[in-house]
Amino acid sequence: MTAVEHPARNGTGGPVRPPARVPFPVVDEVTRHCLQEEVPETVHIEVHLPGRLDPVRLGAAFTEALHRHPRSLMREAPGPWYRRRYEWELRADPDVDLVTYVPYGPDALRDARTRALAEAPPLSAAPPLRVEVVEGAAGRAPGSPYAAGGDGTVLLLTLNHTALDCPACLRVLATAAELYGGRDNSPATPPARPAGPAGPPEVDGPSVWAPPARVAHGTPEPAPAAGNGLLVAELAVPRRPEGSPYTVNDQLMVATALMIAHWNREHGARPAPLRISMPVDDRPRNADMPIGNGTRLLEVPFAPDELDPARVGELLLRTAGRTRVLKSLARPPLGHTAALLTAPVVPVAWRGALTRGLRRAAAPWTSTTLLSNIGRVPYPLDFGEDAGRARAVWFSAPARMPRGLTVTAASTADRLHLALRWSRALLGPGDGARLRDLFERFLHLTGEGSP
Repeated sequence: MTAVEHPARNGTGGPVRPPARVPFPVVDEVTRHCLQEEVPETVHIEVHLPGRLDPVRLGAAFTEALHRHPRSLMREAPGPWYRRRYEWELRADPDVDLVTYVPYGPDALRDARTRALAEAPPLSAAPPLRVEVVEGAAGRAPGSPYAAGGDGTVLLLTLNHTALDCPACLRVLATAAELYGGRDNSPATPPARPAGPAGPPEVDGPSVWAPPARVAHGTPEPAPAAGNGLLVAELAVPRRPEGSPYTVNDQLMVATALMIAHWNREHGARPAPLRISMPVDDRPRNADMPIGNGTRLLEVPFAPDELDPARVGELLLRTAGRTRVLKSLARPPLGHTAALLTAPVVPVAWRGALTRGLRRAAAPWTSTTLLSNIGRVPYPLDFGEDAGRARAVWFSAPARMPRGLTVTAASTADRLHLALRWSRALLGPGDGARLRDLFERFLHLTGEGSP
């Protein structure tokens, strides 16, 4: 008899079923092709809670949350070089202990942040996610934005961006919070975009064929280590008059553009158009949210003569029109070129070499920076009586050259949580502080200079 006629048994009388496999989507494959060991593709999420968490209950809550979102329990399946696709292998249980507790120390939170930027969870083990619990970090560890609340806890999640993005991980985290605390963590209704005049069929602004400006070099560390540098800050959400035709995201976009234009002038760079990449996520936030990388990238252009702080009201309206039109356009997640590059017509190793070569050739046309804004965190992230409800959430996206700088934002309780992340080959800690000050100044201006 053949193996098909007599399948292998698992000791309970049933057949052993091979793990389910899912081909890499476009975003996952392109990211996998372009991995660099010295600059890991990680996303860091940092959740500050007022209380403490029970280790056993927290581990059980995260494990059950992964089971409720089985697409998160994945690892890269091995295969020969001539295979046509990379595939995710979906596991029944985690391969590794997901949650670890970090011993308290004055540098515990700083060191956990450094690990999040420099050490990616491996793709060879499920899930490609790491959770570190830093007790007593809020208000005690250097770099914490809080002046009080030393009894709190920081949950620091590190995800491999080849497999997961921030919105997907927040969905898993919200499920874990609900399982741990027994309180409803359903998402809030997303705010509606203000109505505005119908945009033109094409986005106005500088030509997409013109190489955009790069962020000018600052003063990087003499011998920069692997990974990125990071600075987090807590700011006031900018004022926006009721009925304004622009969103807080448009205000963040304008503040980012003015920040880089001013920084480049300070460092003697010649004026050039800016293009700012903006992820857009159309997935629902409920329990059925697809897990993985689910955002599409848009590029918002700015001409040098538009970036005048004295005309910020005009710039806000122009930016709102551009983002409205861009969001309405149906485009593949990384554009039509990426969709062609990932078509499984030749071995995936050949496509990887071609993708890396094209990425190097296209580097001069890569956008100036990336602004990723979750907006109001959609979930309460309420861990019950023990740890309470999240009072701050930061996240950051990878900052690989040639961009070298990413700006990320989220808000809770009418506070804006900003993270600046940069390539250590481009900028240093003092540069990050200067950019934060510029961003805060221009963000305030978008409220004061509103039309």
